[in-house]
Amino acid sequence: MAFSHDEERVRAERARAIGLFRYSLICEPADARLSTRQRGRLVRAIAAREHEGPFGQPVRVSRATLDRWLRDWRRGGFDALVPTPPKVSPRTPADVLDLAVALKREVPERTAVQVAAILRAHSGWSPDERTLQRHFVRL
Repeated sequence: MAFSHDEERVRAERARAIGLFRYSLICEPADARLSTRQRGRLVRAIAAREHEGPFGQPVRVSRATLDRWLRDWRRGGFDALVPTPPKVSPRTPADVLDLAVALKREVPERTAVQVAAILRAHSGWSPDERTLQRHFVRL
């Protein structure tokens, strides 16, 4: 799925905000000078409270999650706390979308409903009309 440059920038900023939120919760327990007992007490106290999430909503974080974030941070630093974007593969085959684009360019007045009907008649299947509309907007 192709995203515009602005969408990618917004996603990266949101992911960074999430990473900063995670770090804000684990920065104190991540102190190497703390004993295991002190760290455990601190993590339990953090897990017992409600926090303001990266986008202003109330959030509770379990002790297991805090422990996982601490391990991730120790292994990979701040970058390990930033969520990675999901790896989504397009569900509509590229050749079907290419044919839909060719049909639309052949007669620009064709609607997505008309293109879908032609695709169904041609191959017995077509993507949803809304999928075609979204794809045509990107042209």
